[in-house]
Amino acid sequence: MRSYENLTKTSENRLPQRAYYIPGGRSQYNLLNGDWKFAYFKRDIDVPEKICEWDTIKVPSCWQILGYENPNYTNINYPYPCDPPFVPDDNPCGVYEREFDVKEKWGRFYFVLEGVSSCAYVYVNDNYVGFTQGSHLQAEFDITDFVTAGKNTIRVKVLKWCCGSYLEDQDCFRFNGIFRDCYILQRPEGHIVDAVVNAKDNKVTVKLTANADVSLYDAEGKLLGEVKDTANAEIAVENPILWNAEKPYLYTVKIERDGEEIKINTAFRTIAISDKSELLINGVPVKLLGVNHHDTSKYNGWCQTNEELRYDLELMKKLNINCVRTSHYPPTPAFLDMCDEMGFYVVLETDIETHGFIRRYAAVDYAYDVESGEWPCAQAEWREEFVERMKRAVLRDRNHQSIIMWSTGNESGHGENHMAMIDWVRTLEDDDRLVHCEDATRKGEWDHADVYSWMYPAFDQIENYAKDENMKLPYFMCEYSHAMGNGPGDVWDYSEIVNSSPKLIGGCVWEWADHVALDEKGVQKYGGDFEGELTYDNNFCCDGMVFADRTLKSGSLEVAAAYQPMFTELCGNTLKVTNRYDFTNLSEREFTYTVECDGEEVVRETLALSVAPHATEEIALNIPADLVSRYGAFVNCTLSDGDNIFARTQHEIPAAPKAIQKADQKADFAEEGTDIIITGEGFRYVFSKHYGAFESIVTDGVERLCDKPVITAWRAVTDNDARMKERWGFYDIWQGENLDRSFSKVYDCTLEDGVITVNGAISGVSHAPFFKYTMKISVFADGRIENSLEGKIRDNVVWLPRLGFELTLPEDSSEFKYFGCGPYESYCDMHHASYIGMFESDAQKEYVNYVRPQEHGNHWNTKMLSIGGLVFEGEGFEFNVSKYSTAAIHKANHTDELVADGKTHVRIDYKVSGIGSASCGPNLKEEYQLAEKDINFSFIVRPEK
Repeated sequence: MRSYENLTKTSENRLPQRAYYIPGGRSQYNLLNGDWKFAYFKRDIDVPEKICEWDTIKVPSCWQILGYENPNYTNINYPYPCDPPFVPDDNPCGVYEREFDVKEKWGRFYFVLEGVSSCAYVYVNDNYVGFTQGSHLQAEFDITDFVTAGKNTIRVKVLKWCCGSYLEDQDCFRFNGIFRDCYILQRPEGHIVDAVVNAKDNKVTVKLTANADVSLYDAEGKLLGEVKDTANAEIAVENPILWNAEKPYLYTVKIERDGEEIKINTAFRTIAISDKSELLINGVPVKLLGVNHHDTSKYNGWCQTNEELRYDLELMKKLNINCVRTSHYPPTPAFLDMCDEMGFYVVLETDIETHGFIRRYAAVDYAYDVESGEWPCAQAEWREEFVERMKRAVLRDRNHQSIIMWSTGNESGHGENHMAMIDWVRTLEDDDRLVHCEDATRKGEWDHADVYSWMYPAFDQIENYAKDENMKLPYFMCEYSHAMGNGPGDVWDYSEIVNSSPKLIGGCVWEWADHVALDEKGVQKYGGDFEGELTYDNNFCCDGMVFADRTLKSGSLEVAAAYQPMFTELCGNTLKVTNRYDFTNLSEREFTYTVECDGEEVVRETLALSVAPHATEEIALNIPADLVSRYGAFVNCTLSDGDNIFARTQHEIPAAPKAIQKADQKADFAEEGTDIIITGEGFRYVFSKHYGAFESIVTDGVERLCDKPVITAWRAVTDNDARMKERWGFYDIWQGENLDRSFSKVYDCTLEDGVITVNGAISGVSHAPFFKYTMKISVFADGRIENSLEGKIRDNVVWLPRLGFELTLPEDSSEFKYFGCGPYESYCDMHHASYIGMFESDAQKEYVNYVRPQEHGNHWNTKMLSIGGLVFEGEGFEFNVSKYSTAAIHKANHTDELVADGKTHVRIDYKVSGIGSASCGPNLKEEYQLAEKDINFSFIVRPEK
């Protein structure tokens, strides 16, 4: 057994964990980030005692991103045999070395690693210092005896794998190296080691490991009190301002000893569970509007700068997010400082996940079979390491009042070692935080934790829990509404259920940002794209509610809409406004409403609202009584602060129909062989009886079509569609119908009294028709085409991705105008960030750059589309405009594989099934499936005038 495989010795000479702080004053802080010498070896046994050839590497960084080995993305499977505590014989190693200067040696020296994967041996001036495991946990070493005045050399030998790697099977790219800050501290002899700060019951208490002077300041820098020469300070605060995620207010504790200064922020806030099973912050019931946050950078893997982390949190604020689960490890300490400052409820997770034990045998079901005794959580030899990882997370971060829950890790089963972790947390004094352990709930032992937690629950599961009077714990969805690719499409429904019950306290969308690795051309790549990946999970890492570069997608905005703080109901001219903030009056935001008719604004008013948190008020709106519209009239409400719109609601209102002049006289029809020639003033159409479709539409002397329209049911598969095969088999049924390889059959086509009637069917190759229909087409003297499609979907077809017409227009017909749900892509279940109105766009703007190309750009509930000289009108159809064909999108696995064919592709659909989150969540809700068997679809096409 090699030393790093020894479970009984996962560290050596690492100091006990203390509270995180950077000392100032007399103490010296030497950040070692920057250029280091680096040598990479494919086998640790090849590392010579003296290294003669060095590269240069940036610290912090991940060596796979910089070309030493290829990236590897795996979700569940270990990327090596599941044979704990052993790792492969050939274990890659990276050796880091740099010099640092000591002008004067007057105190004690410490070397701190904030994050290193997977383990590290530390040497100073060729002397062995110590060893550490726990990639995302802090490691501190006393290097005083090895440091001299002048030049010093520090070396860190990092192994790719160690026994601790079995506890770090998180769903992400697997990287190695010194990936967080590292630094050297020089501190006075006898300095403070640990500092525990609490703010409660109108006083701040400070417990120290040595006597010091302690002072307390408010957020404006005013001194509130001080205590001299004490190890246990208590400072009273009269009428303290309470901290919450909406109004974070911080006090600062300053600790001084021997010229060293330590500053620690603190806050007054309480956490409790009400007799209604509500989560109470400061006695107020709150909902956790959360997201899971991995540390991930499009360019630097696990390394995020402080600027990038702050941008993440600022963007979350704009998207109405108030909670972050640190999946699945403690984040860099600066992230928690920002959460304190900016206001986020944090679920702090320790660095444990052993998901791969599910796959240790090929011939067993996916199950958390902890009773087998083979999981680390059930083995006594792992207990010390489990508890140690919990301690290291808690003791580092317990001064952060933004943390409201301690989490024992993720997807690791639930055994005696987890119980030992929880038991240790319960011993903490003055800590009212909740304990989260999703695996305990999965095992049916949820009473071990403080919240009932479940990931990706079905809707009826949480609704049944809410109704069950025997279930007393708050229900927290630690992961839900999987945001992979185009999605999530169900977060609104989840949020409405959460708002319906006190004990449903919310949850965290999975997850914040796509994980990608760039190839040499800058193309975003994922699992399976790199040579040497022995196991991988394809693009399952591209599951962020924002893209890797933090640009927004419709799913991001859908989450913001679901989490929005204002709910409205319209009754006549009276608007009921409900404030879903927990601590903010709506008077602190700007409320504006408009009345729009056919997209034209006719009324705009900004009102001063005063609606207390969780309260509802009624206001009178100025809605004209004489509205006349062609497509619809609406009241639009927004709640904003400057340029940030935090809430948007819309209500349709009555309007008299606008009189439209249209010809009643039919066009001229003539049959020529298998063609029907249709003419009138300014137009000539050719309809093929053979194909049951228009082959030519010429208006004003311009051919509008590139090819005949066809009836189809396929869409380029979304990530949520594609995962169904693995979990439920529905995608397999789609493929079984061969919808992507369909044939159109015309049984007969007749012309009678100016009406073309087509009887036909659509079939997948090798199969019986899945849709038989009758289509009637009438053409009038003004060029208007009235289409009606009636048909039946075969009874044993489960449901269809979509159903409608696909047609191609010339490339220069890419610009369009529409009255429908926009401006973002919208679907029957994912449209709450958009609204009904008149919009303009083009095929390029409609393209959404999903890492794996897929269905995108749909617009739901449309009344009118004007494109390429043609106007489509109907009652609530759906449409899509793209420069790529469905086949091209479906074929491409990466964005650089998309090929445009020089045409504009248009879909006019009866219905498009919803998006959902079935890539990891429940099946798409039935109400969003195109599952009906009887189809009745009509729309009009007319020349644009």
